Amino acid sequence: MDILKIATAGSVDDGKSTLIGRLLYETKSITKDKIEALEMASKRKGLDFTDLSLLTDGLIAEREQGITIDVAHIYFNTPTRKYIIADTPGHLEYTRNMITGASNASVSIILIDSRNGISEQTKRHYYISQLLRIENVIVAVNKMDLVDYSEEKYNAIKTEFENTVGKAGFEGQKITFIPLSSLYGDNMTIKSDKTPWYEGDALLGILENIESKVARFSAENIPARLGVQYVIRPKTEAYHDFRGYSGRISSGEFKVGDEIIVLPSRKTSKIKTIERFEEKLETAQAGFSVNITLEDDIDISRGNMLAKITNIPDSVKEITARICWMDTTSLTAGKTMLLQHGVNKQKAKILSIESVLDITILEEAPERNDIQLNEIGEVKIKLAGEIFADKYVDNPANGAFILIDPMTNNTSGLGFIL
Repeated sequence: MDILKIATAGSVDDGKSTLIGRLLYETKSITKDKIEALEMASKRKGLDFTDLSLLTDGLIAEREQGITIDVAHIYFNTPTRKYIIADTPGHLEYTRNMITGASNASVSIILIDSRNGISEQTKRHYYISQLLRIENVIVAVNKMDLVDYSEEKYNAIKTEFENTVGKAGFEGQKITFIPLSSLYGDNMTIKSDKTPWYEGDALLGILENIESKVARFSAENIPARLGVQYVIRPKTEAYHDFRGYSGRISSGEFKVGDEIIVLPSRKTSKIKTIERFEEKLETAQAGFSVNITLEDDIDISRGNMLAKITNIPDSVKEITARICWMDTTSLTAGKTMLLQHGVNKQKAKILSIESVLDITILEEAPERNDIQLNEIGEVKIKLAGEIFADKYVDNPANGAFILIDPMTNNTSGLGFIL
């Protein structure tokens, strides 16, 4: 069954956790005893309604403060597909959590409180959806019950978004607007009669018709990439001459008989077999962890890459990238890091800080010389050895990397190759 990964985003108290709880409730993904426990917990809090946000706010601190702090992954399904929702925090100081939570999403749901309209966090979250090349953005104007389901209020927010924030979108990105009341379930799974002026589908209907990122990365026209994680040499009597190369296909698809190139050696061969567990496949797509054998014996080791001869990634030792910085120690020119691209790890030096994004106006500030925690900037990086990468806009699965602090081994930054 197809899986759709969703990231939610919004300012504090915009209703992300309630929206997710409502989806779980309406799709009957909650057991009876859990519903009863929610009702009792809501009564203890003095509420006259069932607080569905308690389903997702799992940390004690989250429940006490009524906010989301960490990324929570919630699972539910309908008869047609499975869903994974990353419930990400709304606070500025948790921007890095939002980025990591949304990194594999096919759709971003950005919530806006209908009373307050567009905020700085709305801009930040939308920019991150751009950065991650999330093609489907749903702008959910929530808490419509608190503005008497006003069409005028909804249209004012929609128009402001389209004329300001939405202008920064990339070609091919689809932005869908929907008025909601996640507290009462209006336009969540079925159309609400309280918004007769809204002509679109309910939220669940919209989600049911969105293509997943895995399906998109598996397309035949996407460059095929496999980073070799392990070379299998059993050295047993039955498999004395066996040599297999295992890894996860990050994008595209491989078929038996495909002519491939091995990087960095640039030796070529043809795929002899593709194996997944004990099953032999004719075709394997993005997301599959497979073992590939070739018609020729080639010197291949961990960190090498297999690609189709018809579409070879660039060999680069110097890159320009956009960085989301996630460390309390700021990033400055001259800093030495470890750059992990797939299974390939290289020493890296930050040559220069080109600019840092001013999120309030969505423009670059070129005079900055450092990138601080939760900030996004453009940098030039020099590598000790080559990596085989695509530009992120062309192939997100092979155009991203992480920066690791060699002293602490912490993941300090997330990068997108320009």
